Amino acid sequence: MLRTPQVNELTAAVQALREWQHDDAPMQLHPGDIGWAWRLGAEATAAAVRTWSRDGRILAVGFLDQPDLLRFTMAPDAHHDEDLAQQLAEDVKDPSRGVLPAGKVYIESPKHTRFQEQMFSDGWQSDEPWTPLRRDLSQPVEDPEAEVEVIGPGQAHEYAEVIRASFDRSTFTEERWHNMASGPYEDARSLVAYAESQPVAAVTVWSAGPGKPGLLEPMGVHRDHRGRGFGKAITIAAAKTLQQLGSSTALVCTPSSNEGAVATYKAAGFQPMPEVFDQRRD
Repeated sequence: MLRTPQVNELTAAVQALREWQHDDAPMQLHPGDIGWAWRLGAEATAAAVRTWSRDGRILAVGFLDQPDLLRFTMAPDAHHDEDLAQQLAEDVKDPSRGVLPAGKVYIESPKHTRFQEQMFSDGWQSDEPWTPLRRDLSQPVEDPEAEVEVIGPGQAHEYAEVIRASFDRSTFTEERWHNMASGPYEDARSLVAYAESQPVAAVTVWSAGPGKPGLLEPMGVHRDHRGRGFGKAITIAAAKTLQQLGSSTALVCTPSSNEGAVATYKAAGFQPMPEVFDQRRD
């Protein structure tokens, strides 16, 4: 059964995502993706989430990252569930179901599932490649060689300043940090790197619980301070923070075309995994 949850029902969707994270899983929707979306407010986040359930159990969770982009994942034991794959395909393809509109749209889902096979059979195409990267946190993480702080509400304006200056179309504000922190943020941390007391880089990390992969989302370096190693430093600090939170690995994913970002993550000890592709209907 397809459902758009109410705000008070989002906890169940986030908890399902937590339970489905494990180190052998393909790159997939993470509870941190929902946490980052919370910057726009609880109501907007709920409106962008879709769940599919059977017999009272959530089997798939989707998130409309953009009106034309659905990111979703499913319970590990449902990856090859024929009935679920058929239901998902029907709901995604039919604009009247309220998942994706007509026209050109995109889907991000785990590789090698019955659903993904079904969509290729229905004529959907692979889109541009993304590179997932992973750092094993079973070994000690080195110091970042920069001044990095875990920030709280009093420094939210500094975090917001860096994020806005890191992404060309960013509309991030101090208010949005507070929105984010009011969501499923109990196992998350926001970090800011400083140089001569100026905020120069920022990241938020999201734990899915002890022994599970954690996520970096987002990570940015102020455009006026690039090329000085701050991206590497704050990425190392992010990995160290996730290790302290009990995460087994640190994950991040970036467009393969963003060679600078890939190089930064690799310099910080992250290993690239096989590329992943969204599916596209033209």
